[in-house]
Amino acid sequence: MIEIKDISKNFGEQHVLKKVSSTFENGKTNLIIGQSGAGKTVLLKCIVGLLQPDKGKVLYDGRNILKFSKKENLMIRREMGMLFQNAALFDSMSVLENVMFPLEMFSDKSYEEKLKRAQFCLERVNLAEAQHKSPEELSGGMQKRAAIARAIALEPKYLFCDEPNSGLDPKTSLIIDELIHDITTEYNITTIVNTHDMNSVVGIGDHIIFLADGNIEWEGNKDDVLYSHNKQLNDFLFSSDLLRKVKEMA
Repeated sequence: MIEIKDISKNFGEQHVLKKVSSTFENGKTNLIIGQSGAGKTVLLKCIVGLLQPDKGKVLYDGRNILKFSKKENLMIRREMGMLFQNAALFDSMSVLENVMFPLEMFSDKSYEEKLKRAQFCLERVNLAEAQHKSPEELSGGMQKRAAIARAIALEPKYLFCDEPNSGLDPKTSLIIDELIHDITTEYNITTIVNTHDMNSVVGIGDHIIFLADGNIEWEGNKDDVLYSHNKQLNDFLFSSDLLRKVKEMA
């Protein structure tokens, strides 16, 4: 579980986050949504530790990472999995080598154990047959699946996904959503997803926070979102004809 308490972040006179508080439970896909400039990326960076908030606390199972020493920061990094917007696979490595990379960096296991773990992760995302290919030989969806395999290689307690469906077609996006959700529940991971994809909101949003002007304007789940009377949220979510029709039928 990750808790954020009264997180504030300013850049000069620009108040990007204003006393933001929420709880992200393990075993759930926790989504951060909002328009561009709402503070989503800054909040995610504060949670991960890439940015230092001006005020507030970020608690990982009760541990305030803002007070961590360098050694403690290194240890917590081993408990995190990261899925980047563009997959961020290394072109000079095979798919298997990409998945093994965090194991080579942070694991004390034998080579055979690392290999077995990497192959297991590729099997989990249905990419076992692609292990010896280079990333450039994979489709966009396959690259995202390979990146998920790499993200879970160290058996993380916390998984962070930044726009995981960026650049993917709707069908492939659904596959990635289902995979993230299934892995989250299967391994009881605390997963936080920064997304613009409204299909993700109504599909896998176990817990959703809607940011606007640096504040949480709405909080709920994928069922609540269809019945919300929050005007800012509705204007953001139901700008597309498809989702507007879904709300009208709800």
